[in-house]
Amino acid sequence: MNQNDFPVAVIGAGPVGLAAAAHLLSRGLTPIIFEAGSQAGASITQWGHVRMFSPWQFNIDKKAEHLLIANGWTAPQPDVYPTGHELLTQYLQPLSELPEITPYLRLNSRVLAVTKADHDVMKTQGRNAAPFLLRVAGPDGEHDVLVSAVIDASGTYATPNWMGVNGLAALGEQENRGRIAYGIPDVLGSARERYSGRRTLVVGGGHSAFNALQDLVALARVAPGTRVIWAIRGTSLDRILGGGENDQLEQRGILGLKIRQLLDEGAIELYQDIRINRIAASPEGLVVHSQEHALPPVDEVIVATGFRPDLQLLAELRLALDPATGSPVQLAPLIDPNEHSCGTVRPHGAQELAHPDERVFITGMKSYGRAPTFLMLTGYEQVRSVAAALVGDWASAQHSELVLPETGVCNTQFVDQAEPSLCCRPATACSA
Repeated sequence: MNQNDFPVAVIGAGPVGLAAAAHLLSRGLTPIIFEAGSQAGASITQWGHVRMFSPWQFNIDKKAEHLLIANGWTAPQPDVYPTGHELLTQYLQPLSELPEITPYLRLNSRVLAVTKADHDVMKTQGRNAAPFLLRVAGPDGEHDVLVSAVIDASGTYATPNWMGVNGLAALGEQENRGRIAYGIPDVLGSARERYSGRRTLVVGGGHSAFNALQDLVALARVAPGTRVIWAIRGTSLDRILGGGENDQLEQRGILGLKIRQLLDEGAIELYQDIRINRIAASPEGLVVHSQEHALPPVDEVIVATGFRPDLQLLAELRLALDPATGSPVQLAPLIDPNEHSCGTVRPHGAQELAHPDERVFITGMKSYGRAPTFLMLTGYEQVRSVAAALVGDWASAQHSELVLPETGVCNTQFVDQAEPSLCCRPATACSA
């Protein structure tokens, strides 16, 4: 079996997965796209109500745009900020329905495992020349598919982090999961009744938490008895709330400023330096414990503590993953919040995403492992580079074609270790 006789597998038909397909096609390669959901971008439907903090100009891949325009598509206004639903209906669904893409898209097809044909992870002889084998659960049951390369763009939304400080579920977290939501529930829409007039604790210090907080405050203004409580692990609001007016993504900065204003108004009760280890039901409500300290009883908890990659489907491959972030080892120093001083990460591609098993790449949000600050444009640059690498065009693969917006905030822990002018200069690399 010659691996070059087979198509390139793309796992996930989200924005980065479909961008990967567009770039593969532009390079003369044949993609086969596996999407576990019933439509492209199925995970986006879970946060469709959320307005993105990046405008359309940062959300559309260039090769995908070229295909769409060739089929009569009109691009949205570049400076408008779409919701997740608008991203899905105005961009991703039209892209998935193009005649260039549709023949290669397999919906309701979940990739269960990836390995090398006739090789388990222990076997070395002949490994590099062997095609990859994907075990896929589709509409007609399980079957195996041989491919020449693998681009895993399956994302992380289905695997949120726990609220527990140790990386595990807090004691009682799974037992009380009926009153705990993960991510950004539609507080002002489909989940309105669940949170109206209730006491809700939001756990997390990122933009997902900010969105949940602002929606809960909006609900509290029209639904008496609605109480909004916020718990964060950190103690520096300046770091958590971001760069404000210095953020080159205007809406991201505005969101942080809005949360600061709501805190100043007393609309949000803030608890800092919280290390959750236990949650228990009581007659007064759910009580979240931070070591020996107990937070006020609540009716509901929203956990917005980020996501983690599901790497089990790649367990039979030889991967080089950073033990802390779960990202490729060469990418980790650029994104690890323990090492990386700013929210902006310099563009990177196939070289930083490489593994000991050649021609397998983890891309998109999943490439960041547990690290935050991923932007969609970063994923588009990744798959552009990967497609170039797969055809041997290393000059293009290694040449960056992307400038990312700056967050406007640096981690002061590292300011003494890095030149401040480098740390916060717009649109540059920001690593200690």
